[in-house]
Amino acid sequence: MSLARPLRAIILGAPGSGKGTVLSKLAKHYENKLTTVSSGDLLRERINKDPNSELAAIVSKGRLVSNELIINTIFDRLDHLKLFNDHSSWILDGFPRNTIQAKELDERLLYQNLPLNMVIELDVPFEVILNRIERRFIHQPSGRIYNLEYNPPKVPGKDDITGEPLTKRPDDNVEVFSQRLDLYSELLVNLRSYYQTKGLLHTIEGETSDIIFPKLLKLIEEKYNTISVE
Repeated sequence: MSLARPLRAIILGAPGSGKGTVLSKLAKHYENKLTTVSSGDLLRERINKDPNSELAAIVSKGRLVSNELIINTIFDRLDHLKLFNDHSSWILDGFPRNTIQAKELDERLLYQNLPLNMVIELDVPFEVILNRIERRFIHQPSGRIYNLEYNPPKVPGKDDITGEPLTKRPDDNVEVFSQRLDLYSELLVNLRSYYQTKGLLHTIEGETSDIIFPKLLKLIEEKYNTISVE
């Protein structure tokens, strides 16, 4: 499948809401003709290079990094991937987090004459997210994610592909995540209003990616008239 016209979107959703999972499915569905850029992945790349940095300390406590740092990080990656053109389709995950970042994003995209054309919000109950986080483990080198309830590793504690040990992210605990969810809720009020005013916001409700993904796919297909590619 391919998009009939370029999609330039952002996906909103609380930490742990499954944005990465549904975006991975979406990229596969569109045969990698849709690029996803995750602010969380970009920050983790930096932290892996310097685990004792101030950035690592900020993230481990569930706090947000500065607007300037995250804005420059996102645009450096967009530029590196050469996505500033009128035929590339992409979705930003985890950015923007507030209206300051949203306005800066709009200004930079309008300068390129490439405005956003969709904002997707995943609405997942917080109690579902906290239950999910307690059971989440990752393979640090690859970023593969496992859940002991619905996506467990074949061998307990081991990555399916490499057999290497699975670990917990430093911020994958209920206390830190509760703080992150509270902060997300606080910031989302203004951000949601900002994009509603622009007529870009579409909200998808669900508890799992199996419920959310078909709804997301239907939304995009209705808006962008997807076509089959032989």
